[in-house]
Amino acid sequence: MIRVLIADDHDIVREGVKQIVSETSDITVGGEARTGAEALDRAREGGWDVVILDLNLPDRPGLDVLAQLRAVNSDVPVLILSMHGEASYAARALKAGASGYVSKSTAREHLVIAIRKLANGERFLTPELAESLAFGMMGARSTGHQSLSDREFQVLCLIAAGRPPREIATELNVSVKTVATHRARLLQKMGLRNNAELVRYAIDHQLLPAR
Repeated sequence: MIRVLIADDHDIVREGVKQIVSETSDITVGGEARTGAEALDRAREGGWDVVILDLNLPDRPGLDVLAQLRAVNSDVPVLILSMHGEASYAARALKAGASGYVSKSTAREHLVIAIRKLANGERFLTPELAESLAFGMMGARSTGHQSLSDREFQVLCLIAAGRPPREIATELNVSVKTVATHRARLLQKMGLRNNAELVRYAIDHQLLPAR
């Protein structure tokens, strides 16, 4: 039996995952977490074959949780289940140590296959996402948000979502001054002048959360 730990702050998502895997005979959701801290605590208990992780947890950035999960137990594969279908999110997650990436909009179609592949030591991307990443690498020019560091990318998304600097600083566990520095650097790298242009860029490139 494949034992899965799911970390997502939305009850309806966790229930949806349990409903999907209940239709199988070889997968069970053995644990749940609503925050990054809970996910790490449950991960330390051991006994998991796959961890399903949302990138938008309430207490800390998902990429940070992913890195910490890999440090806690590097042998357990992590499957990102995200509302973001944009290839740049998947690329950053895979670079940070994820073994697979599924958009929530396609979970019904792909989740069970992804869980089985990860439990078997394989990786998983939907064909569309794999193609998008492949073409992105072929034509990579490190422009726009692809040129940003992970922290700068997080700041970009949080600013675009309307979060004030003090809230961003608290979520990322950095100072407000550091947030301002990241903002200045990302604006310079992307050739943007202000937050209004940043928000427009995020909308045009589907970087805003769909909730």
